[in-house]
Amino acid sequence: MSSSSVVISGAGVAGLAAAWWLGRAGWHVTLVERATDLRSGGYMMSLSGPGHTAAARMGLLAKLEPRAYHVHENVYRDRNGREVMRLHFQEFIEGLDYLVMRRTDLIEVLRADLPGQVELRYGTTIRDVTDGADQARVTFSDGTTATADLVLLADGMRSALRERLIAPASQCLKPLGYRFAVYELTDRLGLGADFVSYTEPGHIAEYYTLAEGRVAALHVWHSSAAGPVAAADRWGLLEEVCARSNPAVRTQLTAARSEGAVVLVDDLALVELQRWSKGRVLALGDAAHCLTLISGQGAGMALTSAAILADALSRAPIPQALAEHEARLRPSILRLQDRSRKMAGVFVPRSPVAFELRNFFMRHVPRKWVGRYFINAVTAEILAAQGPAAKVG
Repeated sequence: MSSSSVVISGAGVAGLAAAWWLGRAGWHVTLVERATDLRSGGYMMSLSGPGHTAAARMGLLAKLEPRAYHVHENVYRDRNGREVMRLHFQEFIEGLDYLVMRRTDLIEVLRADLPGQVELRYGTTIRDVTDGADQARVTFSDGTTATADLVLLADGMRSALRERLIAPASQCLKPLGYRFAVYELTDRLGLGADFVSYTEPGHIAEYYTLAEGRVAALHVWHSSAAGPVAAADRWGLLEEVCARSNPAVRTQLTAARSEGAVVLVDDLALVELQRWSKGRVLALGDAAHCLTLISGQGAGMALTSAAILADALSRAPIPQALAEHEARLRPSILRLQDRSRKMAGVFVPRSPVAFELRNFFMRHVPRKWVGRYFINAVTAEILAAQGPAAKVG
């Protein structure tokens, strides 16, 4: 085991978690990342269920908990500013192992805790992989090469390597009919420990308080178009989406753009592969089985997947270990993906009729019923992620 080597593409949650586990198991790890540094910004996320368990096994909870956000209330308003619903968040998650944080904070903690023998190369990508009987030969973007016993593709939903080495996007990338955007800006809303959601048919804009006078913004909207959006077109697209939104939403958008905020826009899309591996190459995290941010379990399942992979590799040769990893994790992934398909329309109702029916329900049912619905939804996410995947060691 100590002589084994792995090359990992992508220093996101999946790639860093795999480097953490395999480095500690004695593997020589080369982790390459296209960006010149860890990326800042990003959306809010949660850790619960197996993901929380995996973080605990890694000894990361003491480092993550001080970075977690303790939301008091979530206030929902419609495009006219009318309050639709007010949820006391902590009441609903009482008794659950549940952390809310920025994805960037999880990545920073993982990076700081990597074993010393992990080689992290920024500004570098994998240009090509030639699979062999005994090892794979990897060519990097700077022209250097390496041999590896295993190559992990953790370079995200739109993995170019997966396109060439496992399956084209036309076969495995399944848009749900929605797009999302995330960015950060100066806090002008004075939310304190709260976050606010502005809802309208086919679109929701959410604002979360961050530290140091900052707010994280998330937009999700129905879209018949799909595919990457060029950086130069993203603000214009968002302005079209928000043209009839509440004035507060349009004000925040204008302010973010004037501040020079960096906005990420992409599809809510699932990745559905018949097999996650081919030879010595394994897709990991979003590259293998993107769940979308609606599932609430993407980062957690990336942590879980890395732990399961390391456990399998500690007991079996690579081909058998990759098969075991997939067999243990796939049932949970399929349940979570099915849940993402069902929840997209509830989270952002497309039609005015569906939107008004959802709001009527929120306004008029007893708060304890809404709380019970929220708890059941979170519990369902956790249960969907459990089963074989719950045993990570």
